[in-house]
Amino acid sequence: MHTATHARECVQSGQLPAHLHLQLFLCLAGCVCASRHDCAPVSELQPCYQGLLVSSRVDLNTDRRISAKEMQRWIMEKTAEHFQEAIAESKAHFRAVDPDGDGHVSWDEYKVKFLASKGHDEREVADKIKNKWDLNIDEETQEVLENLKDRWYQADNPPPDLLLTESEFLSFLHPEHSRGMLQFMVKEIIRDLDQDGDKKLSLSEFISLPVGTVENQQGQDVDDGWVRDRKREFEELIDANRDGIVTAAELEDYMDPMNEFSALNEAKQMIAVADENQNHCLEPEEVLKYSEFFTGSKLVDYARSVHEEF
Repeated sequence: MHTATHARECVQSGQLPAHLHLQLFLCLAGCVCASRHDCAPVSELQPCYQGLLVSSRVDLNTDRRISAKEMQRWIMEKTAEHFQEAIAESKAHFRAVDPDGDGHVSWDEYKVKFLASKGHDEREVADKIKNKWDLNIDEETQEVLENLKDRWYQADNPPPDLLLTESEFLSFLHPEHSRGMLQFMVKEIIRDLDQDGDKKLSLSEFISLPVGTVENQQGQDVDDGWVRDRKREFEELIDANRDGIVTAAELEDYMDPMNEFSALNEAKQMIAVADENQNHCLEPEEVLKYSEFFTGSKLVDYARSVHEEF
């Protein structure tokens, strides 16, 4: 998956990582479990009470309802935590791929460690790269390497030398927290979708489907739903001034994981999925009923694939 394609999918699939959906589910589900303590064995109650304790981090006024504002605050808090975790992870990975400790990592050094993590012999790979011999890797791994190298180039600040510093390496591993990479992804998305060359996106450009996507009626039904979702996203979430055009600045604000407006919109979207009584709040019973939205395997798998890409 190339950077532009991946960036487009990030915009067109929602902002909040699936592991945060799961954490929210565990927080709220605890409220329900605790309320049923009279019929549950003690062995099942402990994680429920733990969930109840954690839920106060989301439900600040303890009314057993999560408002959009409460969820927005929680999303911002968790995003900030993720950023700190990303920094710690990046530092550890940087030390691992910088064996000579010179404060710079070359593409070849990273490639050796990456292929070793995929089961290749590290010394053998290093020798092949040093002697410019064929690595004999499968097509899928080769494609992943090409995508990684593309992102490596983007993280390499001018003047480019293909050597990443620790801060550049953080941008490589976690472009979602890099302003430069965020701007690059916005530029790539617009270049990918902009049909008239005005460096902006109209609604028709944003919801355009790749040629050959629709192959049968079932596919048409799926795509019709996809278009409806993207239209709503364009009009209600990205186009801030409601002028029917999305600029690079609007798209950058929308994609910024630390943007408060985006966090509030994400909170409202999550509530809307399960808000059966239409009180604009999320209640424990609703979360349990729609648990697949928070813990479903497809969502978790998507989060894993995004993490591997990032």
